[in-house]
Amino acid sequence: MMVSIGTIPIGDGKPLVLFAGPCVVENRDLVLRTAETVKTVAERHHMPVVFKSSYKKANRTSGKSFVGIGTDQALKILEEVKKTFGLPVLTDVHTESEIALAAQVVDVLQIPAFLCRQTELLHAAGKSGKVVNIKKGQFLAPDDMAEAAGKVKETGNSSILLTERGTTFGYHNLVVDMRSLKIMRDLGFPVVLDATHSVQLPGADKSAGRTGGQPEFIFPLSRAGVAAGCDGLFVEVHPDPPSALSDAASQLRLDLLDALVHQVVEIDALVKKY
Repeated sequence: MMVSIGTIPIGDGKPLVLFAGPCVVENRDLVLRTAETVKTVAERHHMPVVFKSSYKKANRTSGKSFVGIGTDQALKILEEVKKTFGLPVLTDVHTESEIALAAQVVDVLQIPAFLCRQTELLHAAGKSGKVVNIKKGQFLAPDDMAEAAGKVKETGNSSILLTERGTTFGYHNLVVDMRSLKIMRDLGFPVVLDATHSVQLPGADKSAGRTGGQPEFIFPLSRAGVAAGCDGLFVEVHPDPPSALSDAASQLRLDLLDALVHQVVEIDALVKKY
């Protein structure tokens, strides 16, 4: 199945799509600078790209963690990204009440992994008419995502993406089973690999009250996922990850994006050649 994000097709053997941007909207300057680099890198390698950033973060390890700069201000910044760079935009939504406001700005509504079974949220996202990207819960088998996608389809909306972001493996660890990409694609939807959330170590950084991570595995996981045939690659990027206000331990350094894209574009072309 193929889904269109603006003018970008994803699925059915179309070129790999990049979803990239900072985890959360921290400020206007950072988001615009990052969007400019993301667009430049994608164009250099002739890769279609969707800009991603959460206008707020509702799921944090600590109650003291950064949530956002404010809904109106953050959405205005994402709208500026669309107008300035001509990029489609993806953002998370957490409650039904958020959807109407976010849908006025963005092209893709993303359902966070921990919320992928929330029936009313999925129905509301489907009714928006936007593309809906559902992240697979860390607690679900890939074939279970048929039910989550089915809730969106019940609204008459078939523009659905499914995203793999790792499965809980004991305490403070995630693993990615590359078989899940094929299993979810066989359900009839384009599939995305989230290569940065997959390297998280949930809740592992006790001293800072936050999630840890192993960013050294972003490149190998990305290469493996593209070789396994995913339709999109989701990568959170930041100019200085250690200073990031969310997911500081798992975002890719922005200056490494060019090398990553160069590699995965070549792998994708090889996979789709045969």
